Amino acid sequence: MGDIVNLRTARKRKAREQDAKVAEQNRILHGLSRAQKLAESKASERAVTQLEGHRLDDNGKDET
Repeated sequence: MGDIVNLRTARKRKAREQDAKVAEQNRILHGLSRAQKLAESKASERAVTQLEGHRLDDNGKDET
């Protein structure tokens, strides 16, 4: 005789394992490392600073 298996819990366990595999694949495909996030934020800050440095008027009013 084999062990008695609760099919409901077996299905749930299988679904959780499948979800974990999908989540791992998504982390690999779409995730960024901490260093990459930091580099991206530094680059965006640098771009904003450079753009602000090229602004012609500081007060924001149109000269018409």
